[in-house]
Amino acid sequence: MHFDLIDLRLYLHILDTGNITAGAARSHLSLAAASARIRAMEASLGVECLERGRRGVTPTAAGKALARHARLLLQQAEHLQQDLAEYAKGIKGQVRLLCNTTALSEYLPELLADFLREHPNLEIDLQELPSLRITQSLRQGTADLGIISDAVDTHGLQTLAFRDDPLVLILPLEHPLAAGTVSFIDSLQHDFVGLSADSALSIYLEEQALHSGFRLQTRIRAEGFEGVMRMVARGAGLGIVPQAALDRWPSQRRFKAQPLREAWACRQLLLCARSFDHLPGYARALFDALALPLRKKP
Repeated sequence: MHFDLIDLRLYLHILDTGNITAGAARSHLSLAAASARIRAMEASLGVECLERGRRGVTPTAAGKALARHARLLLQQAEHLQQDLAEYAKGIKGQVRLLCNTTALSEYLPELLADFLREHPNLEIDLQELPSLRITQSLRQGTADLGIISDAVDTHGLQTLAFRDDPLVLILPLEHPLAAGTVSFIDSLQHDFVGLSADSALSIYLEEQALHSGFRLQTRIRAEGFEGVMRMVARGAGLGIVPQAALDRWPSQRRFKAQPLREAWACRQLLLCARSFDHLPGYARALFDALALPLRKKP
């Protein structure tokens, strides 16, 4: 077999993004170079790993097997780098951190920026995913740390409370439902302003709507929670945002906000891993940075 870790990382980037062009960009390669590497890897393996279509690429059965082994090999390579770094000054490595929408936008930017400033030899592979997929990745050993909603099963994982994350329904002041208290089921009769379709929160809300026997009617999708709130304020529809995002909004709100009563909306975020005690040194450094504010609480 004639391919290297760069080829494997490129292949996973292509699967994560769904097309070769985006995967090449994430790998800092030209499209021509990325395509040549993938063709050479398939020729070396003697099988096709990707099915090409007009809307992108999907892995073949062999490609799925390759992805599983590639993630494990890359993780082992990171562990090797960490072990060798013990003989050098400072630690080096890359931490793979998976998180949901609220953690990514509301809680992590400053924390991660401070961490990277204090650890110049470390990198963070940060990705937003639904909480269920995060727990699956952690159990499979393809991620170091995750931040998830407590609504999912965490069997086999260690967890630590990270932040409270209640969800709030927001409505235009002139909306017919703005006069009283509204449940999530009541709101599903009306149009919504949502986040991008592949955001973890959008997937989560659509699942809750389906569990209630309805579909979420998303009229338009905004880029980020601020965009949702600005559109709701101008009457485009209803919205659901985390309380943390609402707290950053100016006090002169031009919409009504009320907590969702459903148990699944009264969420708590959890920091999780297969084992906090057995994290590689570089991942342990990030865990300590994320857990430090929690330990300082009275």
